[in-house]
Amino acid sequence: MSQTQSNAYIIEIQDRAAGIITRDERGFRFFSSERLFDSLEGRQFRSAREAERAARAVFSERNRRPS
Repeated sequence: MSQTQSNAYIIEIQDRAAGIITRDERGFRFFSSERLFDSLEGRQFRSAREAERAARAVFSERNRRPS
C-alpha cells in the first residue's frame, strides 16, 4: 500500500491562520490568509517546516515592534 501526502497545509501561529501552503514540483508555495503574513504571499519554500518558520518569524517581528 502506498502512502500519500497531502498537497496543501494550513499554517497556524498562536491560533491564527497565517496561510495555506500548497505542494508543487519545486516545494511549497505560501498563500496568506491574514494581512500580517502578506509579505510571504507567493513565496516558495523547500519544506512545510521552512514555511512555518518564516511565518513564525513574521509574527515574532510584529510582536517586537513598539505599538
